[in-house]
Amino acid sequence: MAGWTTHEGRAVHLPQDNVDTDQLIPARFMSTPRVQGYGDFLLHDMRRDDAGVLRPDFPLNGPEPASILIAGRNFGSGSSREAAVYALVDAGFRAVIAPGFGDIFAANAINNGLLPARLGEREVAALVAELGDGGAPLCIDLGNREIQVAGQVFGFDLDEVWRTKLIKGWDDIDLTLQHAARIASFRDRRVADTVWVLPDD
Repeated sequence: MAGWTTHEGRAVHLPQDNVDTDQLIPARFMSTPRVQGYGDFLLHDMRRDDAGVLRPDFPLNGPEPASILIAGRNFGSGSSREAAVYALVDAGFRAVIAPGFGDIFAANAINNGLLPARLGEREVAALVAELGDGGAPLCIDLGNREIQVAGQVFGFDLDEVWRTKLIKGWDDIDLTLQHAARIASFRDRRVADTVWVLPDD
């Protein structure tokens, strides 16, 4: 997974709270092999009518592609399905900005290179206002934990370890491997100090 430090792209606003992982990708699509891509399944039942046709009034169905999603409270709540993140990433999103996230969703997002940027509700409203009808581009700076739009700067919360993982392109295994020497030293010391617990050859 490639890391990143800055990203500039078009944002789309989904003014809805409590968008859960079953809405992000309905369970019936999760048997599809990931190699086929999950982008078309993103918010499938919200984006389409009963006939499966894209609704022109839905925010994500505009003519211009977006790479940043601005959402409401408690985004990504519900089940722990990592496929919800796959759907966002495969649809071209690099970041989701919201007042709050489901804990497991946020961790899954980080491990797949997707930024869950937390802003207060007032800041989200101000950010959306700055975007305007023309959809001014947003710039995200992980190094400074900032979102910039139309000359305005919004700081967002992000755990330092999570920021490192995004910048380096690491998942949990990559992060653990950074401590390989210490792990090996502990193993050797443990073997030497507790030889009595080891099975006989």
